[in-house]
Amino acid sequence: MAAHEVPLKEYRAKLSNNRLGLWLFLLSDAFVFAALLVTRFVLLGDTRPELSQGLGLGITALLLVSSFFMNRAETEMAHGNQKGFLKAILITFILGLIFLVGVIGVEWQLAKSHGLTPDAGQAGAIFYVMTGFHAFHVITGILFIWIVYRNGKRGVYTAERHWGVEAAAVYWHFVDVAWIFFYPALYLMGTVIG
Repeated sequence: MAAHEVPLKEYRAKLSNNRLGLWLFLLSDAFVFAALLVTRFVLLGDTRPELSQGLGLGITALLLVSSFFMNRAETEMAHGNQKGFLKAILITFILGLIFLVGVIGVEWQLAKSHGLTPDAGQAGAIFYVMTGFHAFHVITGILFIWIVYRNGKRGVYTAERHWGVEAAAVYWHFVDVAWIFFYPALYLMGTVIG
């Protein structure tokens, strides 16, 4: 039975369970992010690694803008605007990719050139674990967004039935909020070491 053939009442009942499941998963994931944040302050105290401030600010801005477009995509689909949805979610996907390249492709290379390697003591370990764990979530978010985009192109979602879009948006916003806590902890708080 196709998703569109399920009666709307049954769909809405399943939607409540889906939402609960997603929020429980995100709550459990938030504990891991919180543990990494606490570990950063326990191990590094009021110091931080030397990182590119301009790059950190730039990639953070990109991620926040991507969250805006993800919200637009969800809103457009909720109003049945297929074209607006596809445009906004594709922009989200592209901005997410640029963020990922900025962290892994650029920031990690710059950090290594300044002597901050994964085996360079606590600062290196904390930096790569925090950014790597977040990057993993960005990768899964990008894949999720791509699947939703492809499904959207095939007309899978409607204004009444777009759980996939909602779930992708909630997950993406969660990833963005996690970075809002990681960014100041890594880039702004404390005196520079190294």
